[in-house]
Amino acid sequence: MSGHSKWSSIKHKKAAKDAKRGKLFTKLIKEITVAARHGGGDLNANPRLRTAVTTARGQSMPADNIERAIKKGTGELEGAEYVEVTYEGYGPAGVAVMCECLTDNRNRTVAELRHLFSKNGGNLGENGCVAWMFEKQGHVRIDGSGTTEEQVFEAVVEAGAEDVSADEDVFLVVTPSDKLEDVRAGAEAAGLTVSSAEVVLEPQNFVELSGGDAAKTLKLIEALEDHDDVQTVSANFDIDEEELNRLSA
Repeated sequence: MSGHSKWSSIKHKKAAKDAKRGKLFTKLIKEITVAARHGGGDLNANPRLRTAVTTARGQSMPADNIERAIKKGTGELEGAEYVEVTYEGYGPAGVAVMCECLTDNRNRTVAELRHLFSKNGGNLGENGCVAWMFEKQGHVRIDGSGTTEEQVFEAVVEAGAEDVSADEDVFLVVTPSDKLEDVRAGAEAAGLTVSSAEVVLEPQNFVELSGGDAAKTLKLIEALEDHDDVQTVSANFDIDEEELNRLSA
């Protein structure tokens, strides 16, 4: 929708602010550790680990931190045992919210998330209450400098990309989740600069927000994202561009 900004775009506009948070590396280390535990420490044979390490390098994480996280995942070093769990709920104005977490204590995490939802005008729901509103996709973002949408499309379509669109100064390539690494590799082989590659939960419908509902929803999302155990947050809301700029000022 022209002039509007859905969550997949909003969260990347917040990335510069989020990157300043000290918790960013902790979240990346958890993902690397779990990826290595499930698929082994070989980046070439473990697409999830390769994506996690690429993301960490993109955030300037030191190589020693990455190596230690991999070794914790493979058991070469001692570390916490994290489990993957997804929590679902509702925010202000009925916005659907999905929180993908890595935790070593489910009871603690669910109690703390329930408190954050309640404190910020929402409520934690049962498993499956909003999951049907989301589709798992791969999102690859490519630096738009010196290239065209047609050039990007030609580079990624044979690798399995489904759609390419301009998102300000980058191109967003949408792929099936199992084609994410193929598309990323295809883009890089064509000489394109990949700024991020991730599997996301993309909403299939959106709630338009403004005024107090928009402000309260952004506050809830930020509180959830700031929780140590929350890796990603997905939500099905849409905010007018001018309203978003006003709230973010």
